[in-house]
Amino acid sequence: MSELKGSFTLPGEAGYEQLTLRMAEKWGADVIRDSDGTVLSPEITNAGYGIYSTICIIRDHNTWALNNKDKLQQSFLMAGPVIAHSDKITVPLLNNYYNEQFEINTSEDSIKYWQVFDRTTGEEIPRKDWKLSESKEEIIISNVQSFHEYTVNFLAYQKWEQISMYNHVTNHWDKEHLMPIDPRYPETQKYLLCWLDNWCKTHPTTTVVRFTSLFYNFAWIWGSDERNRFLFSDWASYDFTVSPKALDEFAKQYGYSLTSEDFINKGDFHVTHMPCDEKKKDWMEFTVQFVAELGKQMVDIVHEYGKQAYVFYDDSWIGLEPYGDKFSEIGFDGIIKCLFSGFEARLCADVPVDTHEIRLHPYLFPVGLGGSPTFMKGGNPTKDAKEYWMRVRRALLRKSVDRIGLGGYLHLTEGFPDFQDYIEKISDEFRRIKILHAQGEPYVLPIRVAVLHFWGKLRSWSLSGHFHETHMHSLIHINEALSGLPLEVEFIDFQDVKEKRLNNYDVIINAGKEGDAWSGGDVWNDNQVVSELYRWVYEGGVFIGVNEPSAVKGYNHFYRMAPVLGVDQDTGAKVCHGKWSFTEETSELIPANSFVPKKENRFLVDGKGKVFMSHDDIPDLVVHDFGKGKGIYLSDFCYSPSNSRLLLNLIMAACGINPEEEKYITDNSETECAFFPNSNTLVVINNSEKEQKVSISTDKGIIRVDIPAFENIILSL
Repeated sequence: MSELKGSFTLPGEAGYEQLTLRMAEKWGADVIRDSDGTVLSPEITNAGYGIYSTICIIRDHNTWALNNKDKLQQSFLMAGPVIAHSDKITVPLLNNYYNEQFEINTSEDSIKYWQVFDRTTGEEIPRKDWKLSESKEEIIISNVQSFHEYTVNFLAYQKWEQISMYNHVTNHWDKEHLMPIDPRYPETQKYLLCWLDNWCKTHPTTTVVRFTSLFYNFAWIWGSDERNRFLFSDWASYDFTVSPKALDEFAKQYGYSLTSEDFINKGDFHVTHMPCDEKKKDWMEFTVQFVAELGKQMVDIVHEYGKQAYVFYDDSWIGLEPYGDKFSEIGFDGIIKCLFSGFEARLCADVPVDTHEIRLHPYLFPVGLGGSPTFMKGGNPTKDAKEYWMRVRRALLRKSVDRIGLGGYLHLTEGFPDFQDYIEKISDEFRRIKILHAQGEPYVLPIRVAVLHFWGKLRSWSLSGHFHETHMHSLIHINEALSGLPLEVEFIDFQDVKEKRLNNYDVIINAGKEGDAWSGGDVWNDNQVVSELYRWVYEGGVFIGVNEPSAVKGYNHFYRMAPVLGVDQDTGAKVCHGKWSFTEETSELIPANSFVPKKENRFLVDGKGKVFMSHDDIPDLVVHDFGKGKGIYLSDFCYSPSNSRLLLNLIMAACGINPEEEKYITDNSETECAFFPNSNTLVVINNSEKEQKVSISTDKGIIRVDIPAFENIILSL
């Protein structure tokens, strides 16, 4: 099917016109885009392709920014800690921070939000006992207690935008440091709306304006020492949205004022991986409303010029929240998501827009995000592409997107012809999958799964970051497994539990650590949540708990769902208690090569749970009957093809389906398949780097195939 073309976006480059047009033909591109740091020449823009043009709306305005430095974006930072040796100390404000990123805002509007704390006692130091030094780079604190620890919360301008910094270091951008301007100010809004109108007018060949998200980047605080360059990074943080004006407007709208400590939180910030308080919820709502209103004005301008507006769901996406209530009001025509994994493909695919597009990895950069070589000596981008595609493909078989593409600098591929060939192969493979979805959706098992955590639908398919940044969390591995399984999957929060919406689901999964947003934290103090889940399981539901599910201290069980799971965790209170002994059982549900990571201090609650994996007399995988339903406990979960099959087998068996008798399930856990009933087509994929033999039960009998490493086979039944 090499005649298939389209649905592919290629990054072009002026100066490499022949390469650009040759790769556009080879990869079947119908669109050519520019990337940050590149431009397209008339030879490219007039070649008959659709043209995406990239704009980062708050960046690349240095002339205006230099004349309006009080309207740069800002952030609260914490200086210190410093331990006092006398009754007066000096705290340098930007010590340990990257001084090319930040500049202290010493205006009166800013200082009114500053706070100084004795962190030993937790008390705030009165304003009369501290002052700004003459250099305006330090805080001098008087009347301090010797050998107490002190910190300062202060506001700082961001004078170098984070992605510009990253590209400067990683991709050797040879351009001035780009400053981020804050659209919260009316003057900035007027400037940006006029700038965008003129930009659309002067780019007649552009068919799609690709916004590099919108206004605010996720928090990415850099340090001065290369041994600890990234002091803090949270892909869903709202910490870079603050300013004196925004804080003043918030107080007027919500009837109370936020303080710097509401953001700094003793230096921990309020990371996405933890449940948030009502103040953060209000700030998020406040920011989302602003982003939606101004974003809509910008999208309207784009539409007035007959162009479409797509948003890139990375970088400055804070306030967009594509699964939130306000996103649809902005009016974007499409969303673009860069991804490494299957769960990110699912994240993109379900957003309410007309066009869903994914950026494949590896990006066309010399090095990857982890710092390893890619398109340079020592790199193997073809191998990288195969491994990424293997994860993404299984998700695309379950839920299609509309387009794929690449980002970065096309000329870097010139030394890697095997990579160019493999992208051609991926492109054709993707287009075949897309056609199958257009003819009808794939068969799924009659099992409805809900993932339960603090954020619920708002953070569907996400733990605020890419797989390589959040890989230590059980839930991201669960999401990765679920992304390619033949199941209906939704994400719910604890309010859904309290409002008795559980009967919409057959299986509920709760995975995380004590106190985090994914397990639930203090929400498990709500007895209504606990009793409602007890009822639901007792009447036939399946509750799967992973790592420290439903964990909260203060009750007779550390896991509040322990009576359902049949497992609890000893936090030290039960070191003198006897533990149930057990005999590990065998089961054909456990695929070869599957495993459950070991965790200590778990024990059986009543001795009735069936233990299928254990170590040193500690249960790791337990199935426990509870009324008509079941609890399933896994001490942890790590994604692999075999572990993904283990999860599917457990779910099927708990829901009364025999995996060995079910049709359209491969008998080899290194492989998977998707059946498309409308076209009577079966797609079999090999998720390993070795050839695999596969048998599949179908309505037409047993299908047996040998499938090469990384490959797929499409069969008409």
